[in-house]
Amino acid sequence: MMTPSTAQLAARDIFSTARIIPVVSVDDPVAGVALARALVAGGLPVVEMTLRSPNALKVTEAIARAVPEAILGLGTVLDSGQIAAAISAGARFLVSPGTTPALAEAAAACPVPFLPGIATISEAMRLRELGFRTLKFFPAESSGGVAALRGFQPVLPDLAFCPTGGIDAARAPAYLALPNVVGLGGSWITPPSLVAAADFAGIGALARAARQLFIATAAV
Repeated sequence: MMTPSTAQLAARDIFSTARIIPVVSVDDPVAGVALARALVAGGLPVVEMTLRSPNALKVTEAIARAVPEAILGLGTVLDSGQIAAAISAGARFLVSPGTTPALAEAAAACPVPFLPGIATISEAMRLRELGFRTLKFFPAESSGGVAALRGFQPVLPDLAFCPTGGIDAARAPAYLALPNVVGLGGSWITPPSLVAAADFAGIGALARAARQLFIATAAV
C-alpha cells in the first residue's frame, strides 16, 4: 500500500492563507508576473497556473523569481513526467484534473503538496484507500456541484475537497459554506478578456472581491 509523503498530507495547509485559488492560464512571462502581483496585492496569494499554455513552465519560473510571496502551484498535471519539471520551475504545490493509478503513485511520493482530482465518490474512495485526504473535485458544477459534495460528507467525513470548474462569484459562497470544502479554485478572477487587455487593476479588484467572499463565509 502506498503511503503519501508528509508534504502530501499537508495539502490542506495550502488554503490556510486564502480559501479561493485563482486558476490562471497565461503564456507571457511578463504578463504572468504582473498578474501574480495583482492577485497577491488583492489578497489572493495562492495561485494555480495551468499547464495548458505552451510557456507555462517559463511563466512559472518568472513568477517564482519575481513574486516570491505568491504561493504558486501548477495544475493540469496529467502524468508523472510533469512533476519534476513543475517543481524545478518553482511550483510549491501541484494539482491534477483526474488521477490514474500511475499518477496516484507518483503523487503519493511527491515532495510538495499534491491535490489529485476526482469527479465521483468511487474515485474519492480509491484515493482515500491510498492515504490521500485532500482532493480536487473537478469539474465541480457538471459533476453534481454542491449537492454532490454535501452527499460525500457523511460517508467520507475525513476527506476535504477543493471544487473547481464552473464556479463563479455567485456560486462560490454555497461551496465555501460546506464543512468538507477547504477551498475552491476559480477562473472568474482572471477572465481571458482582462488578461488579454493587461487590465491588472481590474483583476486586482476581482481578487479583493473574491477575498471578501470567504471572509464573509467564515463570519457566518
